[in-house]
Amino acid sequence: MPSLFDPFTLSGLSLPNRLVMAPMTRSRATDDGLATESVAAYYAQRATAGLIISEGIQPSLRSQSTLNTPGLHTSGQVAAWRKVTDAVHTNGGRIFAQLMHSGRVSHPDVTGTVPVAPSAVAVGSPIFTAGFGDPTAMQPAPTPRELTTAEVAEEIGVYVEAARNAIDAGFDGVELHGANGYLIHQFLSSNANQRTDVYGGSIAGRIRFAVEAAEATAQAVGADKVGIRLSPGSQLWGIEEHDVADLYAALVGGLAPLDLAYLHTVATAEEDVLLNMRKLWPSALIVNPSTVVNPQPSGKAEGEHWLAQGADLISYGRNYLANPDLVERLRTGAPLTEAEAETMYSGGDQGYITYSNHQY
Repeated sequence: MPSLFDPFTLSGLSLPNRLVMAPMTRSRATDDGLATESVAAYYAQRATAGLIISEGIQPSLRSQSTLNTPGLHTSGQVAAWRKVTDAVHTNGGRIFAQLMHSGRVSHPDVTGTVPVAPSAVAVGSPIFTAGFGDPTAMQPAPTPRELTTAEVAEEIGVYVEAARNAIDAGFDGVELHGANGYLIHQFLSSNANQRTDVYGGSIAGRIRFAVEAAEATAQAVGADKVGIRLSPGSQLWGIEEHDVADLYAALVGGLAPLDLAYLHTVATAEEDVLLNMRKLWPSALIVNPSTVVNPQPSGKAEGEHWLAQGADLISYGRNYLANPDLVERLRTGAPLTEAEAETMYSGGDQGYITYSNHQY
């Protein structure tokens, strides 16, 4: 069995270890979606990871979910991200941009427009329309506008253009966010997707958007620079999937011929579902051991478990948030710092770039 600390070659990209920094929303961008000097410092501090996957980046204004998240749809945003990728590369790291289209998980007070989705089905929980710490920030979710069949192709184009911008900004690749209740996951869903055209109904219809988005993005920037993240069975943002095993077997089967760089899955389904995905997936598999029902951050033991089950890389979220030197801490058995919940989305540098390395 490989070790977490063994090197790995990911579609020609040499990783010094098998630890991946998972994408985590931090809400530290400017009001117009620009990554700042602190964002560059944050990612550069964690450049010893085998691979960094950025926080979710909106590929268009309409796809933004909450305030102060970064974008990749203007020239200014591209220029701002270039400073981040330069900082990561200067520190010896590698970084993919996660492209996150929120779909129905948005609000006109954030974007200035009604959100779009597979169907006109609202999220059953409130939406953040101000800072995460503001008790007045939550508002009822609006009913999204259902995309026409022709407009679905336009939203695929949004991912493609943002992927091109990401490569221009110096990212080593992109990850399509197909998890956690956002647009791609909404198309996969049994309840959020009530379409009767080719993008709905049967399993073949519900996986079509994900496969076509991945295919178009791979054609635009190269399949070796594209990954996708999934969370089979996750119920975040009101998602239901009544046929998880069959749905994800079909989805992985549809994605496999594209020769993508990797498949990144959260351990949100029964282990046999994930093991079948491993069996069907021909290239690199990243597993994030954390689940919604297990609020504790994952550590070395959970990572080793999934390596033994056939994963190639292991992603860590909250432990990377609070431990910039997570690779060395896990290697040496040094204690792990616990993340401050109150500063996860609070803005500012505290609880962002103020976590320090362990004194070895």
